[in-house]
Amino acid sequence: MTRKDRTEGIFSRREVLDEGERKQYYFLQLKELLQYAYRYSEDVKKRFDRVQFNVDKFNTLSDLKHIPIIKKKELIFLQSMGPRLGGLLTKDLGELRRIFLSPGPIFDPEDRADDYWGWTEGFYSAGFRAGDVAQVTFNYHLVPAGLMFEEPLRNLGCAVVPAGPGNTVGQIEIMQKLRTTGYVGTPSYLMHLAQKAEEMGLSLRKDLFLEVAFVTGEKFSESMRSVLEKKFDAIIRQGYGTADIGAIGYECFHKTGLHLSNRAFVEICHPDTGLPLKDGEVGEIIVTAFNKTYPLIRLATGDLSYIENSPCPCGRTSPRLGNIVGRVDTTARIKGMFVYSHQVEQVMANFEEVKRWQIEVTNVGGVDEMKLTIEVTSFEREDDLLHSFRQRIKLRPNLNIVTPGTLPAQIRPIEDKRIWD
Repeated sequence: MTRKDRTEGIFSRREVLDEGERKQYYFLQLKELLQYAYRYSEDVKKRFDRVQFNVDKFNTLSDLKHIPIIKKKELIFLQSMGPRLGGLLTKDLGELRRIFLSPGPIFDPEDRADDYWGWTEGFYSAGFRAGDVAQVTFNYHLVPAGLMFEEPLRNLGCAVVPAGPGNTVGQIEIMQKLRTTGYVGTPSYLMHLAQKAEEMGLSLRKDLFLEVAFVTGEKFSESMRSVLEKKFDAIIRQGYGTADIGAIGYECFHKTGLHLSNRAFVEICHPDTGLPLKDGEVGEIIVTAFNKTYPLIRLATGDLSYIENSPCPCGRTSPRLGNIVGRVDTTARIKGMFVYSHQVEQVMANFEEVKRWQIEVTNVGGVDEMKLTIEVTSFEREDDLLHSFRQRIKLRPNLNIVTPGTLPAQIRPIEDKRIWD
């Protein structure tokens, strides 16, 4: 397949709507969603009634700002409030296709609709085409990532290798023997695969056959992209989304930002007031997916970005997200997983000998590393602590044991020291 085959074309007509058509499309989708959700979701009805929001008087896109924002962390509490995940769902659990469990813990329901997570147009934009052999290195156990990204690949006519995470040597052998043309995973793991393959004496261009990669779950710097694209001679593009919402944005070949998915309405809002900001202003990404089964209306992602509206050479007319410039809170996304300080506190509650703790995240060489420092006088349960941490948070940190008083008096629970271009 030629490079031109991968870099041209549009998957859906909705990607090239003019401004008037797009606003009308957004309005009709939101109007229908709000009316349906108010009728069938107990939680939505309570939220709307609390602020006296009348769905029948939703007349313009700007009216959406009158609906209270939901913080991602609130889902943990809301889902425990009764049947149908606390009334967030509009149908019974048995009518769903799958139910996942993400760190938090937060349940992520998947309906039976085709391309429920909405990633097909994103994978096409990234360069995946029929006939590709795509190796998916995201987790398939409980969390949705593996299966979330598998369906759009099948929709495009790709063969999928459900490799999951880890077993780096085995992954490289699979890439060789099956002549894998596509990679799906975090950018840091792709870098790790590249480094390991080179240590094994392999030429990434001659012994492997990678042509296209879709990366997500971590911040992706231009310097890291440049290194990986040169090493593999491949197109590497990124997507942005969450386990709650699915696809939010994706890159095209021209790398002009993240084209907003046509399955959602995205606002950039002031982190404190929740009010929409003007294009170009940095604020929190607020997403309303057109999902009648799980209507998370105005979900706050906790990520900071801005809207870019200048024309893109690819022909797609959707607004674009600029860089993800930071986080609103102390949550860190590490190797594709959100890590919350309260999760760590729950683990530490079982180890009373630990006086204080801190997580430090770095990315030397482009690979995420997480160090857990604990202050303790004497500690003999290292394996138990690391096992508990992995069970709760799905990641294994590097453990650093220090004497009490070593950490500064004032510390952030999660210190993100990663450096990006």
